[in-house]
Parts: sequence; structure tokens; C-alpha cells
Amino acid sequence: MSTRHPGVLRRPLRVGLVCPYALDVPGGVQNQVLGLAAFLRGAGHDVRVLAPGGLPDDAYGLEPARFTSAGAPLAVRYNGSVAPVALGPLAAARSRRWVAAHAVDLLHVHEPLVPSASLPALTAARAPVVATFHTATPRSRALRIAGSALSGAVDRIDAGIAVSPTAREVVVGHLGRDAVVVPNGLDVDAYGSSPTGSPSSVRPTGAPPRLLFLGRGGERRKGLDVLLAALPALRRAHPDLEVLVAGPGPGALPAGCRNLGLVDENTKRALLRTADVFVAPHTARESFGIVLLEAMASGVPVVASDLPPFVDLLGGAADPAGQVFRRGDPAGLAAAVTAALAEGRGSRTERARALAQRYDWSVVGPEVLGVYADVLTERSAEGAS
Repeated sequence: MSTRHPGVLRRPLRVGLVCPYALDVPGGVQNQVLGLAAFLRGAGHDVRVLAPGGLPDDAYGLEPARFTSAGAPLAVRYNGSVAPVALGPLAAARSRRWVAAHAVDLLHVHEPLVPSASLPALTAARAPVVATFHTATPRSRALRIAGSALSGAVDRIDAGIAVSPTAREVVVGHLGRDAVVVPNGLDVDAYGSSPTGSPSSVRPTGAPPRLLFLGRGGERRKGLDVLLAALPALRRAHPDLEVLVAGPGPGALPAGCRNLGLVDENTKRALLRTADVFVAPHTARESFGIVLLEAMASGVPVVASDLPPFVDLLGGAADPAGQVFRRGDPAGLAAAVTAALAEGRGSRTERARALAQRYDWSVVGPEVLGVYADVLTERSAEGAS
């Protein structure tokens, strides 16, 4: 396995990108597809995108003419989350028609075994296929079934990408094939400056300390309950502590906590810049940690649970670029937040931002293109033999 690819493309490509989740519903996989599409277009490639739902307001510059909807999304529980997917024969037929209508050089399918747009597009593919695996569920029932019942679909994949070593372990363990590790990408500069039209990032001097949680608070694996359980201890030291929760589904919150609901990208970036500490208390099933990476790029002090992907993002357990606590431990979270508030912005946050630069699209995008180049070179060699 390699984490860096040397392959070089010698001409612009026609690339089809497939996302199984609705692009107009916020999510990590959706942002990766849109971010990759923006990078590819900027590098001179012709990109077409298939996904359920419609385009979001912030589609990273993707023109509507380059997007096709696989159908209206349904909220389906998957991998400990609620996924906005397009199911049924009509959605599958739309996906297959899209594949037939676009003569792409390469099809890049995200979460290829999710029975939304991805799986029917994969089974209909004629072009070489690159598949990105995002899941980190060690005992995924869906992947166990897929590994046997869908072996024919898996065999259509020319190259697999895993977004982290954790995700790669799942692919190898369940599907019996390898995948190169290419991490998720991020436009780091977008998190370091105030976007036009965003809410003010200026807070008054002496404002109460502010903690920020981003994510689906109604999902237990996101760990919001761990953060809330730590509040009594935190408020003994900081009675005026403010907690902002941005994301769907947390329900009722205690006094001093504000539920902001879903927020757009500009608002999210402004919230990260105004927070005194970003908290990622997740307890399970995280393959990467894009929200943590966004916080690191923003320069806000971070507190994260000790999930392996989080520790990896922070530079390792020996000297992490943030405060790390044992997952599921409210007392440990409270101690980590207290340390982060006392330390404030400084060398640790500067190191976190430097680490985030490794995941900028200017670094990650060429790695993806390297995988494309290797696949196309191998296919060309097979055709010549």
C-alpha cells in the first residue's frame, strides 16, 4: 500500500463523479465530491456529477449543466447515521442512463456499494472505475453482505481509495482487496479568511468563553452527550461558558447551550473563527474527521476524542496539535477543554494549521490524479497486449 502516487496524466480527462448522498444535504462525503469536482475542473478536466437531490447553494462553482439528479432522496439509517439516498428502480434506472449517456474516460464512484446512485452506476460502468471508500464500521453488516453477494460489482473496480488507514482496514477485511490511502481534501485557505457576506467574526473583548460542536447531535456516535455531561465540571470554573451546537437533531439543550440547527458553509467558517475551543467528542465509526480538520485549518484550539483517525490528523499521540481525551469520558473532556482554554491560540494551533495544509486540495488532488493515471495506464497496457 502507498499513500502517495507518482502517476502522471498526459491529457485532460472526462471524469464522471458519483455520490450516493444528496449534495444539498450537508455531509462529509458530499463535500468531498464537490471539492474534488472543483479541483478537477481547475486542473482542466471535464467533470460530470451524479447524485440524489439537487445542488446546494454553495456547490463549489459546479454548474447545473454538469450535474444530474438520481432522484429525490430518502432518509435511511446507515453506518450509525441517517443518509439521504435515492433508492428504488427509478433511481437505479436514472443512474444507469447517466452512465450510458456520458462517454467518460474514468468513473469515480464514492461509497460504491451503497445502493443509491453509486451501486447501479458501478454495475453499468464501461469505463475504468476508481472507487473511494469512506466507511469506518468494523462490523458493517452491509459490507459483509456486499463482500459475498456483490462480488461481481466489486470486481468492476479497477482501483480502490480509502480515506484513512482505518477505512482501508475495513475494505481489506470485508471485501478482500486492497486500497491506496488518499485522505480527504480541504480548501485550507477558505478557513483562514473571512468569506464575503459571512457573519461577523469579531467578538467583544471579555466575551464569555465559547465552545463549538459541529455535527448531527442526535446521533450518539457524535458524542454530544459526552460534551453535555462535562458541562457541570466546566461551569464550576467558567460559569458563563457558552456552548454552540451547529447541526441537526440535538433536541432540547441545557441552559447556556444554543442550538443553531443546520448552517451553511460561510456561517460554519465564521463560527469556527469565533470559537475559543472546538470540541470533537465523537465516540465511534469515524474514518477521517473532516470537521476536526476544518477546525485545525481555522486556527481554533481543538479538543478531540482519542479515535485513531483524530489522533492521526493531530500529528500522533506523542505530541498532538490539540488536546486529546479518552473517548466517552466527560471528566477527561472537561480537563482537556480547561487546558485548551488556558493555553489559547499559540504554537499548538499554529502547528495544527500547518498539519491541515497537508490535506489541502493542492496536495490531495494530485494524489487522486495519480491513481487515475495508474488505472488508465494499466487499462491501456491490457488493451495493447
